[in-house]
Amino acid sequence: MILPPRLLLTSFLLAALLAVPAVAGADVRATATASARAGNSQVAGEVVVRYRRGIGGRARAAVQRAVGVGSPTAFAPHTRVLEIRDGATVAATVRELRSRPEVATAAPNAIARLSAYLPGDPGQSGLRGGWQEVQWNFLKGVGIDAPDAWQHLIDSGRPGGRGTVVAVLDTGVAYDNRGRYRRSPDFGRTDFVKGWDFVDGDPYPNDANGHGTHVASTIGERTNNPVGVTGLAYGARVMPVRVLNRNGEGNSADIAAGIRYAVRRGADVINMSFEFDDGYRQLTGSEIPDVLAALRYARRHNVSVVAAAGNLSRGTIAYPARYSSVIAVGATTEHGCRAEYSNSGRDLDLMAPGGGANDPEDATCRRGQPEGRGIVQMTFPWATTIDSSPRASGYRRFGLPRGFIGTSMAAPHVSATVALLLASRIIGRHPKAGAVERRLKATAVDAGAPGYDLLYGAGRLDAAAATDPAR
Repeated sequence: MILPPRLLLTSFLLAALLAVPAVAGADVRATATASARAGNSQVAGEVVVRYRRGIGGRARAAVQRAVGVGSPTAFAPHTRVLEIRDGATVAATVRELRSRPEVATAAPNAIARLSAYLPGDPGQSGLRGGWQEVQWNFLKGVGIDAPDAWQHLIDSGRPGGRGTVVAVLDTGVAYDNRGRYRRSPDFGRTDFVKGWDFVDGDPYPNDANGHGTHVASTIGERTNNPVGVTGLAYGARVMPVRVLNRNGEGNSADIAAGIRYAVRRGADVINMSFEFDDGYRQLTGSEIPDVLAALRYARRHNVSVVAAAGNLSRGTIAYPARYSSVIAVGATTEHGCRAEYSNSGRDLDLMAPGGGANDPEDATCRRGQPEGRGIVQMTFPWATTIDSSPRASGYRRFGLPRGFIGTSMAAPHVSATVALLLASRIIGRHPKAGAVERRLKATAVDAGAPGYDLLYGAGRLDAAAATDPAR
């Protein structure tokens, strides 16, 4: 196997305070989305409606007048976002719409939130240098064995997953130098394909949070260069699709539109590191029919979709990861154990590194182990000075923060491995999404109770085994 040489660390700010930074500027539709704090599971005053086939414009307009909604925004076939104009509640409006024979589905415009578990501890103030010293998640053992996976792709003639496209539906990505934004120093212009900003409604999906850039870096950050650390599928190209605002929140209509955009634009894999969980309850599938319809659209076009299982230690998986056609990814720690925050349950598919503390109820792990490290990737972090006083790092100063922890961080390990597997062609030139999922599960490292179990799913991701032509 080939290991990248020792990498130099440039322009880094460490010891992330991990609180949402105050950033100047406002997102389009910010007034509605700003209401989506803990306890709010939907955009105020909006519903998402899908009409039955054959229902024309006049019939739709009649429904809208009768129910007291208007200002339709189309984002998928037969589907509209509608504003409530008569002062009724969202729940009452949804009930009235569902009673109409012209309407196939009606639901609130549901809110998703980041799956990253971001504690407030500042951590340490420096790195010792070298990707192997900080990227435990990429090493053999408790990690995913990236070095052997990289060698398998080099042997196949498609290093780093060359020729594949991974769509990152998130807070945007630091993909370009534009205005106040700067491209991450560990990405080049050719590492991206055209994306879209569904929050602001423009073709500039710049990251105003840092989360999306971190996720994209795990997937495709450049490798074997003198900057930062490594990306797993460093030969793949990233499609930045912004569906979450600077506070890490986004609505179901934008997310559904983002999924469809990625499919139409040729993505091979879609990564979604967020969850529909307002802190009090997980949303049900009936509350996000627009997202589920988009996921079915992705499956019909044979696009693999990967999502974070959620971070509230629940015994059920959050949507969108919970949907049957999505690979639901939980998180493990530096000790190879289930992370204490990671959701579990029968819809869990795989586990991958997310960092943090072990689940104290996991009987298969040794007691008393210290909290493990987070996932280190290049982004513009919430930063602190040496005396731990907080400050926003802005969009121009990039670093390697230690404190990114969560199933948000676990999911892109799987998305990048899917890209490597597709590029390797060891299960065919155009394998079905179901075959890709089965391959990942069949080559996973069994963990927890023998065989499939509710805490670990099929086991811990093994990128080297998944891309091994001899397996």
